[in-house]
Amino acid sequence: MNSKPANLTFKLVLLGDGRVGKTSLVLRYVNNVFSEKREATVQASYLTKRLVIEGVPITLAIWDTAGQERFHALGPIYYRDADAALLVYDIMDSDSFTRVRNWVKELQQMASKPIIMAIAANKSDLVRSKKFDLQDAESYATSIGARLFVTSAKLGTGIEEVFLDIATRALQKKKESAESFSPTPPRKGMLLVDDEPEKEPQMKCCS
Repeated sequence: MNSKPANLTFKLVLLGDGRVGKTSLVLRYVNNVFSEKREATVQASYLTKRLVIEGVPITLAIWDTAGQERFHALGPIYYRDADAALLVYDIMDSDSFTRVRNWVKELQQMASKPIIMAIAANKSDLVRSKKFDLQDAESYATSIGARLFVTSAKLGTGIEEVFLDIATRALQKKKESAESFSPTPPRKGMLLVDDEPEKEPQMKCCS
């Protein structure tokens, strides 16, 4: 009888300046809602999203942190034990992208383990020309092992892709970790023997 795969939970933390649209991204992803008027997040909010990848049920435990400077010191409380981080910036605000670099440095210093990272260039609906330059952002994402996604909470574009990518990579990392710690089973038909040499029988001498 085949047993059902265990539900895996991955902690995902959202980081970025205030007003870059972190909360709007999460609410669009989890509840498929969007509002132009939204209060700034205070400290952090918590939501969950369940999905199935490769037959494995997964829960994303999503921590949406406040971007205001006065809450900055609370950051390590939320991302120290995170499995993944989504760094969000406003595609129209170069300063918010600079802050992403600072958040990454903090993650690398403070996180208790290497974590999966993705970068969201958010509010793409505000860009009139679709020929905006993402070369620097793409190069930076590659340099830190992250992936860059262009998103819009208002239009709902790019959001499913970024969260699915994070969950898929978290699952793959979990599988690789499990394989590295599990003993290699013997090959079919292989006989396991004791490596210790057998003692030679003692020769009896006639009297």
